[in-house]
Amino acid sequence: MSEIQPLELLKQARDRFTQREIAEYVGKDTKTVRRWEKGETPCPAMLEPVLRNLLMQSPPPVVKGDSQSFRFIDLFAGIGGVRLGFEAQGGECVFTSEWNDFSKKTYIENYGDHHPFIGDIVPYPAEDVPDHDVLLAGFPCQPFSIAGVSKKNSLGRPHGFECTTQGTLFFDVARIIATKRPKAFLLENVKNLLSHDKGNTFQVILQTLRDELNYDVHYRVIDGQHFTPQHRERIIIVGFREKTDFTWDDLQLSGEGPRLGSILHKTDGSEPELLWDGNRFFDHEEQKVQPKYTLTPNLWAYLQAYAEKHRAAGNGFGFGMSYPDSVTRTLSARYHKDGSEILVWQGEKKRPRRLTPRECARLMGFPDTFRIPVSDTQAYRQFGNSVVMPVMREVARIMVPHIQSTIDLERTGISQPSLFV
Repeated sequence: MSEIQPLELLKQARDRFTQREIAEYVGKDTKTVRRWEKGETPCPAMLEPVLRNLLMQSPPPVVKGDSQSFRFIDLFAGIGGVRLGFEAQGGECVFTSEWNDFSKKTYIENYGDHHPFIGDIVPYPAEDVPDHDVLLAGFPCQPFSIAGVSKKNSLGRPHGFECTTQGTLFFDVARIIATKRPKAFLLENVKNLLSHDKGNTFQVILQTLRDELNYDVHYRVIDGQHFTPQHRERIIIVGFREKTDFTWDDLQLSGEGPRLGSILHKTDGSEPELLWDGNRFFDHEEQKVQPKYTLTPNLWAYLQAYAEKHRAAGNGFGFGMSYPDSVTRTLSARYHKDGSEILVWQGEKKRPRRLTPRECARLMGFPDTFRIPVSDTQAYRQFGNSVVMPVMREVARIMVPHIQSTIDLERTGISQPSLFV
């Protein structure tokens, strides 16, 4: 019996069942099913009769954990940081949109392409988006970020909603919400969205979500340093189709989060050897970070002179030196240029270095199982544009009971009164 046969049955099953449903039915976890689908491990021949039985089930069998599953779509997905957080709470992604080819490469390498994956969401008909319980969207932040606004002002270009290429993408999110009416949504953006255009931009967003779409909307700025050693403030906007007693007070935020040393490569022999990284970032024979991440003499001299120039002028511009007990500045998409916002101290007699892409992944809360198939330049851009994954996981945790109540109400007609107002 060839191994391809159960794999083909698995693919057929994925047309009707979620990874979680298949995993529960065959007695494995979702990660194992995902590895089978991606071809990382062979799908065992002994599963053939089990999968055939599963395909005969209609509707899907009620299995342990079924009440914990929900379907979501991932818009402006980047490399899937929001997705990871919601998968950790039992969600199943059924649709993805990401226009950047390099980000798409990283995304598919880590999650596969077993559901519709499109590029530009703007021309895509909302009616063709699969039914889903939760809409996730980290819509582009450049039109609203401090750096983005400053740059566009200097170039005489419009920003915010006047930026026709990116600022209006929020309304594409809104049209999908209006058409598909998901049970909940999560939108993520930079903190500056609150104050952009004297608060008018954010008021338009709230008015659209609350008054026009009739969702119960809550928002909060959360700093990633509760979860990773990085000061990264982002606004999280969540909404529910039904009125609920959702509260941000349910968040579990640590008083003092981890420090930079916890994510740096270990030089004492304890650095894990990752098959997919090899020695790309860390030399396991020499037990040291690859030399290419140490700043060149010219770049280090330039950054010091640049910082001194602005210090003399009374400005705060300059590099950010980080130590093992530090919480870093915000990692940005421009990190590949000079690494100036987060330089790692290597001692008085050595020039500082950049974080490696693997350390950037850790700084954003991505597990070491996350693969980096693109160049360092693209990897820096991708992590700088991503989200602190554990923040998404924690927000998903407090959202899920309210999502599940609506799912249960639709299935049985019985709601959980404590979650509805």
